[in-house]
Amino acid sequence: MEIPVINLGELEGEKRSKTTSLLHDACQKWGFFWLENHGIEDGVMEEVKQLVKQHYEESMRESFYESGLAQGLRRGTKASDVDWETSFFYRHRPDPNINDLPELVRDAMKQYVEQVVKLAEKLAELLSENLGLANTYLKNAFAEPFVGTKVAMYPKCSNPELVMGLRGHTDAGGIILLLQDDTVPGLEFLKDGEWVAVPPAQGHRIFVNLGDQVEVVSNGVYKSIRHRVLADETGSRLSIATFYNPGADAIISPAAELVYPSRYRFQDYLDYYTKTKFSDKASRFQNMKQTLV
Repeated sequence: MEIPVINLGELEGEKRSKTTSLLHDACQKWGFFWLENHGIEDGVMEEVKQLVKQHYEESMRESFYESGLAQGLRRGTKASDVDWETSFFYRHRPDPNINDLPELVRDAMKQYVEQVVKLAEKLAELLSENLGLANTYLKNAFAEPFVGTKVAMYPKCSNPELVMGLRGHTDAGGIILLLQDDTVPGLEFLKDGEWVAVPPAQGHRIFVNLGDQVEVVSNGVYKSIRHRVLADETGSRLSIATFYNPGADAIISPAAELVYPSRYRFQDYLDYYTKTKFSDKASRFQNMKQTLV
């Protein structure tokens, strides 16, 4: 299966309609996709990847392989309730914890996430528009949004059949933007009952998937898809996942414009239908909802 690729550079000009349509299809039918020409600087992406890998080699790798999990795998013990990963978390907003990050990566991580947030906000606008909502709808529904970045390494594993890199799950939040390894595979998404491998990143692409709250707000039009990471015996995989989520106190519900009318008398609908049979169905549903208010 070919994972959709959305070229955001084509939003300006005559290809805008085609590009937004491709994005809508990707959100509706896949729940995940690649982004090209997304606005994040190549140099910023390369620097943060290089420094995270350096920090892993200098400060995380040895302690991971000395852990009980790693020792158990060396003895051939299957691990079913843990993940083969080592990570740290950067909370960008609210209340940034930048000073808790390893000093080596602080500046690069801050610069990278600031650019990712702009991209997330742009995607929130595009998704809102594609759903027929005001372009500020998702941003307002999430306000004040929580933005955090999980920085993970999935270390090289000599017994990948005994453990998952990351067990299957959907993401709880909103829009997830992933800067992933450009050489080591492992990420898989469930599509139509089959696991689809997401190849290593090419050409400074960003991988995006939608979380549970986008599915809720869209009333199921857009999908939050189960995914997992396989442990790999050929190398260690880098993953820098930024979560653009609703704030803790955000009240989430389906957008009223996307919810079907409910609890009406069929004869009332039929009476209205006879007057509007040849009009747009969506407009009929919307008018029914307004009548029921």
